[in-house]
Amino acid sequence: MPSIGSLVRRPEVGSLIGMIAVLVFFSIFGGANFMSAGGAASWLNVASELGIIALPVGLLMIAGHLDLSVGSMIPASSMTIAIISGHYDLPIIVGILAALGLGLAVGFINGVLVIRTKVPSFVVTLATLFALAGLTLGLSVILSGSTSVALKSGPTAKLLFGDYLGGKFQVTLFWWIAVILIVGFILNFSRFGNWILAMGGDAVSARNAGIPTDRVTIALFMSSGLCASFVGMSQAILYNSAQVAAGQSFIFNSIIAVVIGGVLLTGGYGSVVGIVLGTLTFAIVNQGIFYTGFDANWASLIIGVLLLAAVLMNNTFRTMALTYAPRTKSRAR
Repeated sequence: MPSIGSLVRRPEVGSLIGMIAVLVFFSIFGGANFMSAGGAASWLNVASELGIIALPVGLLMIAGHLDLSVGSMIPASSMTIAIISGHYDLPIIVGILAALGLGLAVGFINGVLVIRTKVPSFVVTLATLFALAGLTLGLSVILSGSTSVALKSGPTAKLLFGDYLGGKFQVTLFWWIAVILIVGFILNFSRFGNWILAMGGDAVSARNAGIPTDRVTIALFMSSGLCASFVGMSQAILYNSAQVAAGQSFIFNSIIAVVIGGVLLTGGYGSVVGIVLGTLTFAIVNQGIFYTGFDANWASLIIGVLLLAAVLMNNTFRTMALTYAPRTKSRAR
């Protein structure tokens, strides 16, 4: 039976305290509308899209890498499905497969470049971010003659990827739950999850221990690209159009959510529960400000302060966890 002391020292505790704090704060100052079905839907919808991207980004950060290219992957996949199935009127399944395939391809390229060049993933994915943005803009104008393309997806694709339940909750909530379960199983109950944690702790030692670090790195980047392209594809279906300028906010929002969730930028430490809590915390702050009487321009300041407080709190709980030694009952003499 775990003690209260051991539970308090878990890495998710700081994230849980932060989420409860902001939820109570905005419940008080946001009024009844914040906790209504419509209010809850506003931040849960944001959390679902952000969470689908934050989870694989979190795994990458646990392994000691970053992926900034997700900001360009979202509009690239949106424009891909819109041009293929909207502008050229091919079957929607073709557009979906092309968009997801693009995410896998970009992730594969990122992984190979990081491995072969030995350049930090921050630099590699930053270059990919700008290169992909330029390609998306240039090819969109060449192929469709516009930077915005309409898309009519059909009822089945709409129901699966871009619809509202009860007129409020996006269907991506269910996809987010599915990703949570998959990533949670991988990190906590599979050998692959142990490899990820070992790589983040010490990549050289992990490689010397026989862990296929190159394959793991490529797989992680491909999962990040796949999830980002999924969000871009679902946004195009949801809004019946795609634009080349969408998705840039996900670059740092996903990292912020992961860091609030207790994942270290240096790698080797983090949990799926923490990432989910960090995502919810960010979404609550991001949307909750609009339900208060405060100037919405202060939202960035609140998020910045929250991020700093989360890092300090998570470092405190991490230190407690690493230095904690359970008491042992003394033997009776």
